Amino acid sequence: MVLDPGSDSYRHLTEEHVDHRFKGLPPDAAGLTVGELAAQRRNLFTGGFTTPVLALSAERLEHNLRLMETYAARHGLAFAPHGKTSMAPQLFRRQIEHGAWGITLAVPHQARVARAFGVRRIFLANEVVDAAALRWVSGELDADPDFRFVCYVDSVRGVELMDAALAGSDRPVDVVIELAAGEGARTGVRTEAECAAVADAVAGARRLRLAGVAGYEGEVPDADPERVRAWLRRLVALAVDFDKAGRFAGLDGIVVSAGGSAWFDAVADVFAEIPELSAPVLKLLRSGAYVSHDDGHYSAVTPFNRVPEEGALEPAFRLWTQIVSRPSADQAFANAGKRDAAYDLDLPFAQVVRRDGAERPATGVSVVSLSDQHAWLRTTPEADLEVGDWLGLGLSHPCTSFDKWVLIPVTEPDGTVVDYIRTFF
Repeated sequence: MVLDPGSDSYRHLTEEHVDHRFKGLPPDAAGLTVGELAAQRRNLFTGGFTTPVLALSAERLEHNLRLMETYAARHGLAFAPHGKTSMAPQLFRRQIEHGAWGITLAVPHQARVARAFGVRRIFLANEVVDAAALRWVSGELDADPDFRFVCYVDSVRGVELMDAALAGSDRPVDVVIELAAGEGARTGVRTEAECAAVADAVAGARRLRLAGVAGYEGEVPDADPERVRAWLRRLVALAVDFDKAGRFAGLDGIVVSAGGSAWFDAVADVFAEIPELSAPVLKLLRSGAYVSHDDGHYSAVTPFNRVPEEGALEPAFRLWTQIVSRPSADQAFANAGKRDAAYDLDLPFAQVVRRDGAERPATGVSVVSLSDQHAWLRTTPEADLEVGDWLGLGLSHPCTSFDKWVLIPVTEPDGTVVDYIRTFF
């Protein structure tokens, strides 16, 4: 079972009281629990919410969850979506309910959050060398025979540190060799010979078990379909060579994992070529940004643009801000800035203007800069924009949207708020 049905942490989320910690929520809701506020089904625009406020579309969220569930099943892939995108246990749960094998995370703190909410399969896409964190992992494994934990290793030194920190563990920690995406890429072992040396070190460790190979194709230098597929075939060949050498003896399954949100079509294609090995292969896809998608970077690079017959993800976020200054005919300012909007890849996109309950396209309005708490807007003569108008912004890079909001209203198309998503960054 992927999720512990006995975990009551989700119930505790609904019992948390609404107060000043949660920006954008109605001031007159202070003292209510999150569950009580959700039950009121207030409207985002007329129910007392203050600007700026980030909203997540219930309809589009469900669409994206179903689309990736169908995609993974169609291509014979197990799916462990990268939870660091949202760090929202309610979304972890939804993803698992939609067929996810488990959840991918990046650092031990994130794994602790997932465990607190009953996640029983965690793929940690990093080498863990923190002794305190490793002792925690060991304790979780020893206490729960149903808990599966897999993490990267990419150095002999890392293997030595891990093995020393795990002294006294009852269960070994499963590790996968991370193959780097190329010279100058991020983490990972650069050559196959070095991969073999790290695998030898794992074989000599008392508290580690080699479970497979993995990597991240999104870091391939000058990535294009040919280069990405070439690297993925190196990853598959590494698994095949390790298997021929008997490095996976005794396993009931071999992990081969890749998959960000830009090239999962290539992952699906190349993983379909994996030959039969000495044990069944867990072809583990880790794409995470799909859950909310975006209006910028990921909308441009999604594999569904290259293979449209597979479907299409839908941007699920909209940041609502309010015009607070209109100093000239070609300039305006809204009250959302760097503290509210993702801006590390692209600036927000002006989409709609709302006035007196009516919405219309934000014609002639563009975001040209962000201050801490202001969006700088350029307006053309076509722009009909006044102080007090609500401006709906599309956002780029969901990872840095979720981390700016700890309680996010989930809305129906008419603005009715049906739920609240709690994040833990």
